[in-house]
Amino acid sequence: MNRGFYPRLAWTGMKQNLSLIHISEPYLLTCTGVTAVFYILMGLSVSSVLPQMSGGRSTALIMSLGSMVIAFFALIFLFYTHSFLIRRRSREFGLYNVLGMGKGNIARVLLWETLLSCGATTLIGLALGILLSKLAEAALLNLLHLQIAYTFTVSIPSLLVTLGLFAAIHALIFLRSLWELHRVSAVSLLRSESVGEKPPRARWALAVLGIALLGGAYWLAVSIREPLEALTWFFVAVIMVIVGTYLLFIVGSVALCRMLQKNPRYYYQPRHFVSVSSMAYRMKRNGAGLASICVLATMVLVMLSSTTCMYYGVEDALHQRYPRDIGVECYFGDRLDQMDEAHLDILRAAVADAADAMGSSRDNVQDYRAAWLYGILTPDGALRSASASDSGGLASEMTRVTLISLPDYNALTGTELTLSDGEVYVYGHRMTYTAPQFTVGDTTWRVKSLLDRCAVNGASAADVTPSLYVVVPDFESAARLLLDLSANSDLSVQLRWYYQFDSDLPDDAQHSGSASYEEGGTPRNLTDALQLALYSVNAETGLTTGWEVESLAANRSDFYGAYGGLFFLGIMLSVVFSLAAVSIIYYKQVCEGYEDQSRFAIMQKVGMTKRDIRRSINSQLLTVFFLPMALSGVHLCFAFPFIHKLLLLFNLSNTSLLIGTTVVCYVAFALLYTLAYKLTSNAYYHIVSGAAERE
Repeated sequence: MNRGFYPRLAWTGMKQNLSLIHISEPYLLTCTGVTAVFYILMGLSVSSVLPQMSGGRSTALIMSLGSMVIAFFALIFLFYTHSFLIRRRSREFGLYNVLGMGKGNIARVLLWETLLSCGATTLIGLALGILLSKLAEAALLNLLHLQIAYTFTVSIPSLLVTLGLFAAIHALIFLRSLWELHRVSAVSLLRSESVGEKPPRARWALAVLGIALLGGAYWLAVSIREPLEALTWFFVAVIMVIVGTYLLFIVGSVALCRMLQKNPRYYYQPRHFVSVSSMAYRMKRNGAGLASICVLATMVLVMLSSTTCMYYGVEDALHQRYPRDIGVECYFGDRLDQMDEAHLDILRAAVADAADAMGSSRDNVQDYRAAWLYGILTPDGALRSASASDSGGLASEMTRVTLISLPDYNALTGTELTLSDGEVYVYGHRMTYTAPQFTVGDTTWRVKSLLDRCAVNGASAADVTPSLYVVVPDFESAARLLLDLSANSDLSVQLRWYYQFDSDLPDDAQHSGSASYEEGGTPRNLTDALQLALYSVNAETGLTTGWEVESLAANRSDFYGAYGGLFFLGIMLSVVFSLAAVSIIYYKQVCEGYEDQSRFAIMQKVGMTKRDIRRSINSQLLTVFFLPMALSGVHLCFAFPFIHKLLLLFNLSNTSLLIGTTVVCYVAFALLYTLAYKLTSNAYYHIVSGAAERE
């Protein structure tokens, strides 16, 4: 046989087979688009531009994780979409077999088709990715508020990884095609398009299981109160929702068809009879396709709404982590005697002199002492060490307890609260405190009242564990009690002095680089000046065991790098997943259109008009088409409490912003979904309405 026979046959089958016009091109476009997106994300993850910029390393790591997600998704989705393509080719391969070609010869045709499709889509996808990579980089840097670099480069490592990945995916698709070819006979191949599914029995146990899984996931979403607990259970709930959705759609589609068929007034009408019988013809596959669309839609909505909220709420998160422009934190170890007012006045004077020397104001000052430690709070309000707790000290049960004095609290909040001996106020940050008392060791305080606000320091805001602030009447005695307790347990008490203030200096004057005082140079900015002042005081007096100076300006780029990177990745993944959902809708309708040709041809011969066909199609699509969108909306509503609590871990508490982004994302996706409905219904109509003319 001529060596060029198989390549020509493969090329002819891909190019000229009219029955594949509606389905081969979307598959090839899908391969091309996913290849381009993977190269772009991979190229950004190894870009030489990002690491040189503040916040760029966080972004590069996020892009690397995103490329892994795309790689995994590409494997699953291309397998899924190729199954539609190979199903349409089955009859053609059966004809080849009948005409004398063995399965080995058909395998060679498949090999050449794989080589041609893989080569074309990968090369075109890489070319498209290279062309768009600079545009994507510019868009990303704009989101990060960084200066755009105008040098154009091609990432050779990303190029090689992309080639290797998609070559491997196409190789696996080819092996799967060979396995499917090996399992069936020539007659089965010829009849594959006309073989419907055997209507399954109503498996009520599976239906109940699906409802139970969804109900359990919804209950988790609305019952969990603490952010850290929400993080622990989030992925469990996601798996429950995915499995429950598939069970509910697959079993529910059976129940829906049977219910409609048992209603004579509905079923025996021209616009409903064909549509319901067509759905019954492929119940299980119809349910699985709808479930896939629902899961993808939910993923897009959750991901896009949360990352959009994070990006537009980045300044809120930044100010939660850094309550003031400048934060000074001094460590005292266990030297409580060094934290009296006389010693703290020395530190205050050093900070004030350094700020004045740099020409900085000191507005909105927060000045307070604190003693904090990690432990486990029992339901009755007793603080226990991890080793003494029956829970074994699980991280999800740990609490950061911070003691501050009543005078400091009143000065911070502008209140005039009072306490008697044996009383405390408490404030729960990312937790709900319900016990009527608070116990440390053998000492118990009565909780006079729960506070609705407190000056949460940046460290607590950044900590994912819950924080309990305890306002005590006598700081020294309470701190001494903690120190005595820690001496006889594994509790580690930290004594701190916090001094935070806002500055009127521009960002680059507050922080512009690493400290220079170690080299004996003049401080270049306010942060350097404060570091030098504290260094000098400690060298002379030995007051503290260490210190740290934080600057909001110094960390703004890191926040934009992380949140902007997640927003960019959320957009990219949402685009890919949205196109995947549209592709599944398209493939589903086109394949079903070809399968329904014969039924509509018969109905046209007995008097069914094209108007009746259009009404029947609308009935079928409207019966099931918007179910995934409706259920994804329900999923999103119940996921909202989960998302809100998870965003609290990122210091985002702006509920109105999250509601706004969620509503906008849902409406935008609904419009895209409606457009896909119009396009796919038209494609389905053109396939089935011309069936009679082709007879």
